[in-house]
Amino acid sequence: MSGTGPTVFLAAGEPSGDLHGAGLARALRARFPDARLLGLGGSRMAAEGVELLAGLEDLAVMGFVEVLRHLPFFLDLKRRVWAALESERVDLVVPIDYPGFNLRLARRARERKIPVLYYISPQVWAWHSSRTRDLARDADAVAVVLPFEEKFLRNRGVNATFVGHPLLDIPRRTGTHAEWAASVGVDPDRPVLALFPGSRPHEIRRHLPVFREAAARVVARNPAVQPVIGTPPEAPPGVYDGAPWPRVPSESGLLEHADAALVKSGTSTLETALAGTPGVVAYRMNSLSYALAKRLVKVSHIALANLIAEERVFPEFVQDEAAPEALAAALLPLLDPGSPERARMISKLARVRRRLAAGGGEGGGAAERTAALAARLLGADG
Repeated sequence: MSGTGPTVFLAAGEPSGDLHGAGLARALRARFPDARLLGLGGSRMAAEGVELLAGLEDLAVMGFVEVLRHLPFFLDLKRRVWAALESERVDLVVPIDYPGFNLRLARRARERKIPVLYYISPQVWAWHSSRTRDLARDADAVAVVLPFEEKFLRNRGVNATFVGHPLLDIPRRTGTHAEWAASVGVDPDRPVLALFPGSRPHEIRRHLPVFREAAARVVARNPAVQPVIGTPPEAPPGVYDGAPWPRVPSESGLLEHADAALVKSGTSTLETALAGTPGVVAYRMNSLSYALAKRLVKVSHIALANLIAEERVFPEFVQDEAAPEALAAALLPLLDPGSPERARMISKLARVRRRLAAGGGEGGGAAERTAALAARLLGADG
């Protein structure tokens, strides 16, 4: 480590990683004001002073077929990142989820004798369990954000520590429902149905037509309902063409003020659970990718919130099951303030929040705990 502070390479490849990478960047700067941060990520990490070699518009690709289409880009990115590890004299590498690229990055760093702190472990408990060997070999430490991951990985030789989930670090929105409704242009006295079709452009294109039709069927049966689409900061506006409802930034407080939500499987299911909002989860992917994933993925639920609760809190609809009529039928009771389905779901969502906090309770602090692990690897923990 140089006398002016460490050089840390952070690598995120999707919007959730960018969000959590930004929080970690802040925590690292609090510990190391003179640190140089560089790597891969999006606008949030850039705003925290991370010098980016590539942005999310290129990195946010998911699915076997989709990755193959972008192979030349990833081969070029690999060459540039490998060169940066050498030329920038990196002191610590922090891969953030995104296993397809980041596990290779961790191996390269180990080969160059650069310490590796993997933040947000690949979901090896769901599929590709052989990757635990890679983590054990290539990562000096792994900061995990789901409570069951620490034991799973430690039993397989990985130096894993549960740091809590970084979503708990995001401040709760303030202001009344009426103020929020006025800010986004909806009627505060009518129920709001939040639609989150995804964060990557190809996910949005695949899910939005189904979500749009499901919401239309909900409105046909309950005309008071107001669908509102949550949009991530990196998504190009054109992917929402044809949707007749308001679009608001995902971070606007939509989930906290919605009466129910229809969300694509992923981090958004945890955000929905932490907001205490009843929801329905759907997921569709390329048919070939789905056929391969069905053979490889070994989990009882696709929604992270359901895995943490250890039961089917959110109804799940996958591939052909994610049809407009089925989604609408599951959503309608959740938009009824007096329905037993809504009351039962809300009571179970509190359990998810408690389990996501390190040590129990309501506290956050995932970024700070991870920065403390980084300090130990940098030899600056005390």
